[in-house]
Amino acid sequence: MHASTMERPSCLPRSSKMNSYITNAISDFFFKYETPRQVLVQNRRVGVVCRLIQLGVLAYIIGWVFIYEKGYQSTDTAVSSVFTKMKGVGYTKVDGEERVWDMVDYVFPEQGDSSFVVMTNYIITKGQKMGKCPELAEPRYLCNSDSDCERGIIERTGHGHMTGKCVGNTTKTCEVVAWCPVEDDRKIPDPALLMSAENHTLFIKNSVTFPAYGVKRSNLVEGIDNQYIKSCVYDPTTSPLCPIFRLGDLVQLSGFNFATIAKMGGAIGIVIDWTCNLDYDQSKCKPIYTFHGLYGNPNETDMARASVGYNFRYAKHYMEDKQEKRTLLKVFGIRFDIIVRSVARKFDIIPTLTAIGSGVGIFGVATVVCDLILLYLLPKREFYNNMKFKVTETVEQCDNLRLGINTFIYYIPDVYAGPQVSANIILQHKEPLDEFSSEK
Repeated sequence: MHASTMERPSCLPRSSKMNSYITNAISDFFFKYETPRQVLVQNRRVGVVCRLIQLGVLAYIIGWVFIYEKGYQSTDTAVSSVFTKMKGVGYTKVDGEERVWDMVDYVFPEQGDSSFVVMTNYIITKGQKMGKCPELAEPRYLCNSDSDCERGIIERTGHGHMTGKCVGNTTKTCEVVAWCPVEDDRKIPDPALLMSAENHTLFIKNSVTFPAYGVKRSNLVEGIDNQYIKSCVYDPTTSPLCPIFRLGDLVQLSGFNFATIAKMGGAIGIVIDWTCNLDYDQSKCKPIYTFHGLYGNPNETDMARASVGYNFRYAKHYMEDKQEKRTLLKVFGIRFDIIVRSVARKFDIIPTLTAIGSGVGIFGVATVVCDLILLYLLPKREFYNNMKFKVTETVEQCDNLRLGINTFIYYIPDVYAGPQVSANIILQHKEPLDEFSSEK
């Protein structure tokens, strides 16, 4: 064998080597492009798994992100206002006294807010005046002598300030300073006194504005004019856009019976839903009404449960013979809460690109799963591991030279292999630097 001519590798100073490395790194960053090497694996099972995962990801992006969630659109919520107006007249005859109730009498408050109460039943106590009178004949107020009534005590559920006296003829009770006579609400009228409220009508006017898109809409949409409003009543099938609602229909659509809820009172939610796709004409942006019973379970039969229904008290004060008096009403009614839900959507390039980018990133799940199968589950995992990963070794020649060790690489032709075949045999020879020679 004849050794080829060898050159001694140069070893630059560390500072020069660092400067050269930084310069090369900057040059490579701006003027070179790197792309990963891919390995094509001939395995049907892995290929089918990969395509199935990619197909599932594609279905998720198209079906869920773009079609269902409208990932290609931006959204905006509305600024909304609601006002209401009740119409209808009620009639009662209690203890031979006839009375007509109009909207001023049975709607609270009367300003037409989005939350209001319609009175359906009541207990009235007339001619109350400030004075001293006996409490109700209930066990907690019964007494035999003045010693049973502690002076100055105010019961939480009582009607006034105890005087310390026990009064009464047949049934004795503690005397109180209060509005006399005290209210007796132990017996609730059944059926409700204002069952005629079932035929009252409610007019709702709702306006919404989507500030991001400059769109303003009202529930009085195209086709609803004065003539239509005078004759229409809301029906979910025949008149779904009519803004006039019959109270009996509202109660029925919310799942309750009017006679039941009218006696004790309750609460009903009216939801106006504005879900608009502004990629279409604005005239297609219309409200949808839904109704929800907030009173409780409509099938409830346990009348012993606490705080059934909805009620409150209010008084009308007046002067008679220079003395202040009042008429007290305990009102049972249906509370209506009008709730506006809104969302408008319109095409926007930014969420579209974001959705596409995230979808492309999810495609990497297929690669991760298939790599796990190849490298850890298949019988030929060692083979696939060698094909996927390339391991290199780094020879630090300059450090070896500083240590006094030289590394020689010989390229020797294989003269015994014949004229058609030529091979280079790489040999490593280490010897001290002081014995370095270019000829062997």
